[in-house]
Amino acid sequence: MSDTLQITDIKVDGYERVVCGTDSKSGLRAFIAVHDTTLGPALGGLRMWPYESDEAALFDVKRLSRGMSFKSAVAHTGLGGGKAVIVGDPKKLKSEALYLAMGRFIDSLGGRYITAEDVNTSIEDLEIIRRATKHVTGLARKDGGSGNPSPYTAYGVYVGIRAALGWKFGNDDPKGRTVAIQGIGAVGSALARRLIQSGATVYAADRNTERLSQLAAEIGVKPVDETQIMTMTCDVFAPCALGAVLHDESIPKFKTPIIAGAANNLLLEPRHGKMLQDRDILYAPDYVINAGGIINVSVEFNPGGYDEKVSLTKIERIPQALKELWTISREERIPTSDAADRLAERILVDARKKKRAQAMPKGR
Repeated sequence: MSDTLQITDIKVDGYERVVCGTDSKSGLRAFIAVHDTTLGPALGGLRMWPYESDEAALFDVKRLSRGMSFKSAVAHTGLGGGKAVIVGDPKKLKSEALYLAMGRFIDSLGGRYITAEDVNTSIEDLEIIRRATKHVTGLARKDGGSGNPSPYTAYGVYVGIRAALGWKFGNDDPKGRTVAIQGIGAVGSALARRLIQSGATVYAADRNTERLSQLAAEIGVKPVDETQIMTMTCDVFAPCALGAVLHDESIPKFKTPIIAGAANNLLLEPRHGKMLQDRDILYAPDYVINAGGIINVSVEFNPGGYDEKVSLTKIERIPQALKELWTISREERIPTSDAADRLAERILVDARKKKRAQAMPKGR
C-alpha cells in the first residue's frame, strides 16, 4: 500500500463499515460504504462526481450503499450492498495514478467490498483498478467479465416499464405511449432505443445537449429542456440521471401516472413514497426496476462463470417482483416504496437468523 494513502474510519450506525481514503500524490479523495454483507460480499459501483462537500459525498454513498443491499436482496443475487464515490470532476481529475490509488483503497477492505462500473467510471478505469486489487467485477468480456452493465440495466427498466403499463392501463404494449426520459447517458439511451423500437414516443432531456442532438438524429428522440422534462404530460416519467428528484416541490407538478426509471435513490425522503401514493402515481421502486446491471454482474460469481442467457432469464423476473410489490401496496394500502423495503428487510433478517443458527454449536 502506498504510504501516501490515508484511510480513516467513519462511525455510521446501521452500516458495517464506512471509510474515507485520501492520497495526496494522486489527488484522490474517496468514500466507501459497506452497508450489509449478510448475503455475501458488498458489491456496488464506483461513482466519480464533483460533490460540493464531503458531507454531500457521504450522504450519497450511504444512500447508494443501502440501496445496493436492498437491490441485491430482492434480486436474489447472493451478494451484499456497498458503494464507492470519488470526489472530483472526471474531466479534470481522472488519471492512472488516481485509479491505482483507488484500487489500493478498495484492496484495504480485504474483499469485503467489490467494485464495478458506475457514473463516470468506465471499464478502462476498472482495468487500471484491477492492477491494484482483485476485488473488481464487470470487466470486459475478453477478460472473462460480463462487460458494460448499462444495456442490462436498461433492459430491466424496459421490461419493468412494460409491467407498469400493464398494471396501470391493462395493456403492456409501449406502442403509442409517451415516455419522458431524464438523463440520456449509457442507460437512458439504451432504454430510449428499446422504447422507440417498440413504437413509443420518447422525449428526453440531458445536460449533454450534443449527445441529445445526436440521439435525436439517430433514433428519433425528441429533445426537451431540462426544466420541462419533469412537468410534461406523459404516460411514463423515467428518471435515468442522479437520484433524489422526487420531493416536496417536484411531486405536485408531475403530469404522469407512472414513474419508473434507472436512477438510484429517487425519493429524497421515505415519506415521499406516500406523496406519490396520494397522487395515484404508480411508482416502480428504483432498486427493484434498475437491478438488471447488478443481476448481470452477479452472474459472474456463478460456479460455471458468466452466462448471458442466465443473466437475461433473471432480469426478466423483474416484472414479477414489481407486480408482487404493487400487490402488497394495494392490499396493505402502503406506498410501493415501503412494500419494497419491507420485502428487502425481511430477506436480510431471515438470512441473519439463518447465519446465527448455523454458527451455534451443535447440541445447544
